[in-house]
Amino acid sequence: MTKVTREKFGDLPHGEGIVEKFLLKSDTIEVEIISLGCIITALKTKSRDGEFSDIVLGFDHLEGYIKKHPYFGAVIGRVANRIAKGKFVVEGKEYHLAINNGPNSLHGGIKGFDKAVWAPEVLSDGVRFFRVSPDGEEGYPGELKVWVTYTLNSGELMINYRAQSSKTTPVNLTNHAYFNLAGQGSPNIYDHKFTIEAESYLPVDETQIPTGEVASVQGTAFDLREPVELGSHLQKFQLGGFDHNFCLKQAKEPQFCARAYHPPSGRTIDVYTTQPGIQFYTGNFLDGSLKGKGDCVYPKHSGFCLETQNWPDAVNKPRFPNALLYPEEEYRHITCFKFFVS
Repeated sequence: MTKVTREKFGDLPHGEGIVEKFLLKSDTIEVEIISLGCIITALKTKSRDGEFSDIVLGFDHLEGYIKKHPYFGAVIGRVANRIAKGKFVVEGKEYHLAINNGPNSLHGGIKGFDKAVWAPEVLSDGVRFFRVSPDGEEGYPGELKVWVTYTLNSGELMINYRAQSSKTTPVNLTNHAYFNLAGQGSPNIYDHKFTIEAESYLPVDETQIPTGEVASVQGTAFDLREPVELGSHLQKFQLGGFDHNFCLKQAKEPQFCARAYHPPSGRTIDVYTTQPGIQFYTGNFLDGSLKGKGDCVYPKHSGFCLETQNWPDAVNKPRFPNALLYPEEEYRHITCFKFFVS
């Protein structure tokens, strides 16, 4: 049985309206989501000892989310991840996007879906958010109608993404929650164990754009098919962290793709998705400069993301999974996070 309540989270500056907060509560989990960017601002789960802790990074107040931050908890669009040199061609026309990450366009541009206020609708077991992205917003073609629905059923948080466009456009939606299963504000994630059910990954160039090669994980640092403890794994392979797309077996129904496990607390997340990829990111760019919830600071490697999505720069890579949504079609993807104690 899920209980859903709503309240005001804060006022936007310059009289631009209010941001609401929605609390989804089951017998084992509490999730808080706001109408700005469909951001997951808190997610509380129990440890093996029954201790409730908030396991996502973020801010106590709206002000933190209005200022520049690394997409904590937000829905990313119109296109998550990087587009090389901020340009692509659709139906013979070249489109140009804002360059906001080295020489590339990242996470939908200057004002992506994470910075928009969405229209909420309360459901019996969750909340559905809707917005219209106008034709030409951030340089993308077509008016795009988007629905993002969060539902909570016992220990399972499901995110359902739908979109329809008036013109052919690239679309790639994900959620950018940063987790720390020891509890947000814990100094690092080195004692977490990670598993990713992927036989291949995408090598990237120095600007984090895939080279086009689909490489086998066999015998590399990217072979996470058996659980690895992050800290010792990074040391063993002299890696500064992960920020890579892993290639999944795509299916119509959500398939298991990843697990994060924190042995000291027992907290575990299993991820299921219909998407062809998952970006595993270990908070390499966190630098301790942001004051988070409860005055915590977030240093490098103090959170991880498991972002289910299409492959980065797919709109420019013909051999990658299709990135385009056509006017007569509907974009539909589901990602489930299952929280439990091992």
